[in-house]
This record gives sequence, C-alpha cells and structure tokens, in this order.
Amino acid sequence: MLSTPQTNDIILYDQIEKLLAKFMRKLPSLKGLYVFEVVSRHLNFRLAADELGVTQAAVAQQIRGLEEELGLKLFERTPRKLTMTESAYRYAISVKQAFKILEEATEILHPTQPYLTISVPPSFAAKWLLPRLNEFAETYPDLDLRVVASPKVQNFGTDGIDLAIRLAAPPFENSVNADLLFENQVVAVANPLLIEKIGHPHDSKSLQSYTLIHDAHNFWPKYLQVAFPDHDLFNSKNIYFNQTSLAIDSAIAGQGIALTCLNFVKDDLEAGRLIRLNSITLDTGSGFYLISPRKPHQPPSLPLVKSWLMNSQ
Repeated sequence: MLSTPQTNDIILYDQIEKLLAKFMRKLPSLKGLYVFEVVSRHLNFRLAADELGVTQAAVAQQIRGLEEELGLKLFERTPRKLTMTESAYRYAISVKQAFKILEEATEILHPTQPYLTISVPPSFAAKWLLPRLNEFAETYPDLDLRVVASPKVQNFGTDGIDLAIRLAAPPFENSVNADLLFENQVVAVANPLLIEKIGHPHDSKSLQSYTLIHDAHNFWPKYLQVAFPDHDLFNSKNIYFNQTSLAIDSAIAGQGIALTCLNFVKDDLEAGRLIRLNSITLDTGSGFYLISPRKPHQPPSLPLVKSWLMNSQ
C-alpha cells in the first residue's frame, strides 16, 4: 500500500495524540498545582484565597481535587492550623521550581519590554508618587511606567507586576528583594486656619474640641498614649476613612486633625496647607519598601526605576 502525504499526516497526528494523552495522564491539573503552590506558601486557605481572588471554598475544592488526582494527602487540617505532609513539602519545592522555570522561559520570549508595571497602595500613589511623575517623564522620556494603584497584594507571576511598593516590616520571603524607600513616621497635622480658630490643643481637655480623623491604620490609640495620655478616645468626635489620602484631604479641608506618614504631607506642610500639631513623630516600626521578585531575568528598566524612586525623596 502506497502512503501519501495526507496519510502520513494522519498517522503523525494520531501518534502525537497518543503521546499527549499518555503524558497528560501523568500530570495533575495545572490549576490545581498553582493553587497548591499558593497554599503551600501561606499554609492558610483564607490568605491563599485572598491572593488568588477566589473563595476559600474554591481553594479547598482545588486542593481536594489535586489530592484525589495524586492519590495522597497533601495537608493535615486542624481547627487552628494547616500543615503540609512530608510528601507535600517535597512536592511543593519541585512545583515552585517548575513554575519558576515556566515564568522565566516566558519572559525570555519578550526581552525588550518597553514599559514597567508598578503596584502601589492608592494613598501612596496619590500623595507621594503622582506629584513626582512629571520628573520621571523628563528623566526617562522613552520609558512607560504603568501604575496599578490597589490595596490588594499583587502576584508578580500572574498579575504582570514588575515592582511593588508596600507598607511592610521585615522579615521578607527569600523569593523577593526588599529595599526600604522610607520609614512610616506618623505625625499629627491640621489646617492652620482651624488651629487659629479653635486654639492650639496643648492638653487632653483642649483636644476634645477637635474632630479626630482616622484611616484604616488606626494609629490614634498609640499616638494618644504618647502625646495625650489622659485623652478619652471613645468620647472624641471622630471621622473614619478607609484611605490615608482621604484623611489628609479631610485635614486640609479643615475638618479635624489627621495622623499620616510625614512623607505624604511634606509638600502640604511646605505650602502651608497643613501644620504639624507638635514635634512628636510616632515610630510605627514599618516602612514603605520596594519589593521585586528575585529571579535571574529582570526587566532592564527595573534598576533605573528603583534608583529613581530611591533618589526622589
């Protein structure tokens, strides 16, 4: 029987399908493996679900499915904690390495990235980064900076993030590089016209005349212990915001006294839109860090952007 090109193609495709079927039977779900890698880092379904943007139930379902595919138990579940089995611990090391190899191989396909994506908290973007972007554009006119302003902790691998700036404190995971940009030194600020109108709050009694402006960090209890130890926070007038930038804007509008990172309000202090209530600086033990994944193939623009950020204070 004579073979034709068409017949040969059919035979070849059939062989490929058989090989793929045999190969795929040996591999568990790629999605399940990715969820397993995230859970193995956090050892907590809730934190893993937050990173993945899914529910805890969805995470648990993926892990159960992976355990069924592998035919072994990966995690020991107790009411208070989640621990990996010895087999899962060894497996997690290999899975992490496999995903890292895939990530690096994919990045090599795009060596000339014309932009850099940076993830920052919204208040950092509004009060520190945004006023400096004109200078960045003048310094690096050929480099596009993509800013993702989100309180969510981004994933370097899946979200396309090259550099993140986060309020954090050491120690950090071995998989990332972390450089301190500046410490989170908190000060009390208010509109000078408001201080002039009501009078300077020099003690707990005079502070009662002011509205205390809160953000999600809730530094007021710690600050009052240092500055006004006799002040009753629960009997104060309060305004609550979920973003520091909104608390700062509220203070500028003369609505009360806000606590904020000193670096966020330096321009407002110099321009006279705000004044410091006193010389007290609250050391929070945290800072804003430049965080990037530790890997051999980095975007060529990453060192330039990191250097510019470090020198823009």
